[in-house]
Order: sequence, then C-alpha cells, then structure tokens
Amino acid sequence: MSESPRPHSPVDAQVLAHDLRNVGLFGALPERVLDDLARELQQLELPAGTYVFREGEAASCMFVVVQGDVEVLKKSRSGIDSRVAVLGPGDWFGEMSIIDVQPRSATVLTVSPTRLVKITAADLDRLYRADVKAYALIVQNIARELSRRLRVADGILADLIANVTETYVRRRS
Repeated sequence: MSESPRPHSPVDAQVLAHDLRNVGLFGALPERVLDDLARELQQLELPAGTYVFREGEAASCMFVVVQGDVEVLKKSRSGIDSRVAVLGPGDWFGEMSIIDVQPRSATVLTVSPTRLVKITAADLDRLYRADVKAYALIVQNIARELSRRLRVADGILADLIANVTETYVRRRS
C-alpha cells in the first residue's frame, strides 16, 4: 500500500471509539476495551482508487471500514479480476490472514475516500495478553462473520451449479 497513515490525536481516538461501538467485530466489548483499542489502533485515510492490498501479498493484518467503501476483487484462473463484494462502514476484511497466516486471497481497492482501522496480529496478541475475554469475543465475532460469508458463498455456488446444469441439460435434450 503506497499511502502513509495519517497520525491520530486523542480527539480522533474519542471519535474512533464511538465508531467502533457500531461495528459487529467489536460487539459486546466493554467500553474500556473500545477506548483502549481506539487509542492503540492505527487509522488510515485513503483516497478513492487506492489498493489497500493485492491478492497474493504477504499479510498479517486486517482492516475495519469506518468511512467510505471498498471493493473486493478476486482473480480468476484466466487472470481476470471479478468483483466479489463491496464493503462499507462497519464491515471488515483481511481477517483470513490473521486466522490462517496465508497470503492475501483477494485484492481490495477503495472506491471512495475511505477511513480504515488497521488491526495487526500484534494488536490482537496484545489484547489477548491484556484481556482474554475481549480477545475471545473478537475471535468469535470473526468466526460468525466467516460463517455468514461461507453460507452466502454456498448459496451462490448452488445457484451457479443449478444454472449451469439446467443449461447443459436443455442443450442435450
């Protein structure tokens, strides 16, 4: 990513703590944990058209969208990027790199001026050491979102298979 983060001040931390309260990732966390996270986590302000990261890059962090929109692009075997999602305020992405420590599975591009919060593996480790219950809540919220996304993908795949099968069967008849 070519953009450098904008430094944040205590005022920003107060605003960010308010923003984090509305993000499912931080659901059920105590106020003091949200306040601590808001002071510790790095914020990025990126213009439209900025690559947050690209598919295949090494990774050790995830991002929360506070303001703006990003699109998630997945490269096909033929090398064509296809949009698989558009994410906005309250959504997060890049969590797979925290869970499975693999290269990025997709590309993420800002589609409007965007403010992100960066959460590194080290940030989560620090939370684990300070408050294991808060850490467990965040991991549980990540797991819930991954499960929801898998259900959506399963539905899309089932529809695709049904459409292809129906088209193939019609052509053979």
